[in-house]
Amino acid sequence: MKRQEYTRGALTKKTDCNLETIRYYEKEGLLRKPLHTKAGYRLYGEEDAKRLRFIRRCRELRFSISEIRELLSVVDGHDYTCHDISAITQSHIQDVKGKIFDLRKILKTLQDIASQCHAGSSPAGNSVECPILEALNR
Repeated sequence: MKRQEYTRGALTKKTDCNLETIRYYEKEGLLRKPLHTKAGYRLYGEEDAKRLRFIRRCRELRFSISEIRELLSVVDGHDYTCHDISAITQSHIQDVKGKIFDLRKILKTLQDIASQCHAGSSPAGNSVECPILEALNR
């Protein structure tokens, strides 16, 4: 059976991933360097499309490039256990929890600042300062 091959343009359509992103993932070593036709077109196979979908899903879940590289390295080595993958994922979960904590602090601060504003229409030169701007200038 003939191997399914895609040009970069066809790969973008198949995976719903833009051209620049594919180039970036190649540059970062997450995708292999593609084969080339005699005319110079890059050719990708079904495994490349599968790998690209994996990378995209990881990015949707906010795994960093280094975390994705680590996951792919473990998988590419074919010598891993579910525990290995779980350890990487658990580490990412802790990072996400930290970001959620930080975002909640930011939200509370912004809400506190915004609640001080009476949304008046004082001109910029007025002696009454905007409480939001005052808080941001601290």
